[in-house]
Amino acid sequence: MMRIIAGTRGSRKIYSVPKDKFVKPISARIRQSLFDILRPYVTGATFLDLYAGVGTVGLEALSRGASKAVFVEKDGQCLKVIERNIEALDFKEQAKALKADVLSGLKWLEHYSDYKGYDIVFMGPPYRTDENLPLFYSMETLELLAASGIAAPNAVIVLQHHNKEEVTAPAGLEMTRREKYGDSFVDFFRLKK
Repeated sequence: MMRIIAGTRGSRKIYSVPKDKFVKPISARIRQSLFDILRPYVTGATFLDLYAGVGTVGLEALSRGASKAVFVEKDGQCLKVIERNIEALDFKEQAKALKADVLSGLKWLEHYSDYKGYDIVFMGPPYRTDENLPLFYSMETLELLAASGIAAPNAVIVLQHHNKEEVTAPAGLEMTRREKYGDSFVDFFRLKK
């Protein structure tokens, strides 16, 4: 069973989807490490959770003091679970769950940040298809994000991806840090000045 790690909703349960769905929520270990790194940036932040799955990362951000979180997920069953989690954790005022395909573009999301941009963007694209074939969405998603203009000027952009997926900073972004956890990399980017 997954739980919020820390903050105002620390140790509260997070609902998930059946194990036969190809949704691999971020592990508690990676989530703890991620938020140790993000700690100086979270309070008051507008948080964007792309490929949100069941919303684990955005919910953790809200629990730790983010002022708002927007979740984008294209799977209808996952979206229902995000909405259930938002309700159960009493985040209805600060959270918005949206059904969309991230790869169809991101510019439209600026509206949900009140046109101020997102302070933290987390992307956890799926590693594999339902047929267990590898997916390589990371570079395309980073390029879409860089071109969209939806990140705030000092935004922290985070990408979790499989360590076999080749990732470099696209035009407009620079990589500032990389952490390795098992078969995953967690890369940190910022907008080029």
